[in-house]
Amino acid sequence: MEFTTLKGFKDILPGESARWQEIEAKARDLFSAFGYQEIKTPILEKTQLFSRGIGQETDIVSKEMYSFEDIKGRGLTMRPEATASVVRAYIQHRLYQNYPIQKLYAMGPMFRHERPQKGRFRQFHQIDVELFGDPGPKSDAEIISLAMYLFETMGLRDLTLQVNSLGCPDCQPGFKEKLKSYLAEKTSSLCADCQKRAQLNPLRVFDCKVETCRTIVRDAPAIPAFLCRDCRDHFGSLKATLDALNISFEVNDQLVRGLDYYNRTTFEIQTEHLGAQNAVAGGGRYDGLVKTLGGPDHPAIGFAVGIERVVALLEASAPMELLKPDLFIAALGENVDQLTFQWMTALRKLGLWVELDYGGKGLKSQMKKAGRLGAQSVLMVGDDEFRTQKAILRNMNTREQREIDFDNLVLTLKDILKK
Repeated sequence: MEFTTLKGFKDILPGESARWQEIEAKARDLFSAFGYQEIKTPILEKTQLFSRGIGQETDIVSKEMYSFEDIKGRGLTMRPEATASVVRAYIQHRLYQNYPIQKLYAMGPMFRHERPQKGRFRQFHQIDVELFGDPGPKSDAEIISLAMYLFETMGLRDLTLQVNSLGCPDCQPGFKEKLKSYLAEKTSSLCADCQKRAQLNPLRVFDCKVETCRTIVRDAPAIPAFLCRDCRDHFGSLKATLDALNISFEVNDQLVRGLDYYNRTTFEIQTEHLGAQNAVAGGGRYDGLVKTLGGPDHPAIGFAVGIERVVALLEASAPMELLKPDLFIAALGENVDQLTFQWMTALRKLGLWVELDYGGKGLKSQMKKAGRLGAQSVLMVGDDEFRTQKAILRNMNTREQREIDFDNLVLTLKDILKK
């Protein structure tokens, strides 16, 4: 029997993992400069955390969650997104007590049972960023600029930023009623899911991927006409700040994202290079979620980046070269067996990637192995070199050779190879 990965799950192999490490390292450096600290939350949470936080009528909760009961009958779910878990930790550990503004980020796997396709997996990975405690548009601009700068840092510039305002509890009800009336006239043309959404949460219809539903909502009422004065001012200030930062954007008055907790600012960063799965990042403000999940009435805003999609974009624009050893030691004879192993270990401790053949094969075989690995240099040490106490270092690119004294060999190689 041959075991393979489950459908929608994939292995991240050594050549690809280097790209992931590069992305995560750049993200951590940038987040640190913006004052964000890392938080790690469990993969398993209580199912109610997501059904209550994300929204019962969202596709995530109603169709896509990996949920089950444990041996005590408790409902558990593998996290389908990160925000609800971060909010739960924010509340549980009272992170707001020491300082009212909390800036957090997380990285890790999420799980959704949906149809696998290019850029979409059942286990996927996200970089998640959250800012708690400030209700103003400057926080919105900080979060959006951070997302845009992150892609710029990675060398991705051909992206489109779309923004919208979903209003607040004061102005959303009027818009929802108008939208319900409009959708009621189109009920027979809506898909089965949207027929339910039209009554329970009409905003969800904007997020439907069925073409007939997408056509219908193109002529639906637009929320900007229903925004209260505070929401208009908030959105106007955000747009002015983005302009001041020279961040280009498009206003998309039908952008709602796929989660019920968003209010006011919502945004999405898109690309034309991934087919139907064109969003590489998205987020928005969720001022009521902390209170909904049992915490204080604290505002918040955040975003998430799909790492698999970033990897795909980077590989398409600039494939990453495989990492190669700094040095391969070709050891010949028992006299140098222990000595070369000591050298290898000492050089590794100094941060150099050094490989050594443990099989005691001939020089020709070892040089072939060094070539397959792509080693930058080869140190040849045999009985003759042991007698003269001078090893031979060959540069595999130029084929130049030089002698290296056994005395201080480790430090000499460090100086040569780290240039």
